[in-house]
Amino acid sequence: MIEVNVLALRAGAGLPVYQTEGSAGADVKALLDEPVVIEPGERTLIPTGIALELPIGYEAQVRPRSGLAAKSGLTVLNTPGTIDSDYRGEITVILINHGSEPAIVQNGDRIAQLVIAPVVQASFSLTHELNSTERGSGGFGSTGV
Repeated sequence: MIEVNVLALRAGAGLPVYQTEGSAGADVKALLDEPVVIEPGERTLIPTGIALELPIGYEAQVRPRSGLAAKSGLTVLNTPGTIDSDYRGEITVILINHGSEPAIVQNGDRIAQLVIAPVVQASFSLTHELNSTERGSGGFGSTGV
């Protein structure tokens, strides 16, 4: 387990919370002055009121909550969103309504989950050719269904 410092930027902000012992993602909540209505097909930024201090070598992935997606069509637009270890600004979540009805986000609603994951930075090198593989350049369904 790693330590992640969380800064409450405004009154009412809460820590991310794992709902069960086996949860991979910790739920984050909306911090709103008033409810936000998201119309079908519309997207909006929802503030959480928190900032993170992640250790170098880790990221926080912002992922949808399956219950929100199943019940109201709300999901995280840039899934998974990445919070880099050197970002210190407020965590905001881009929600989009893929449902057929307007969705209302209330203050304190659990709107997304954070998965803390290790990352490795690569050293990129230009080359004139790549090693061949059985798959080659086939993509987008080239291996079958």
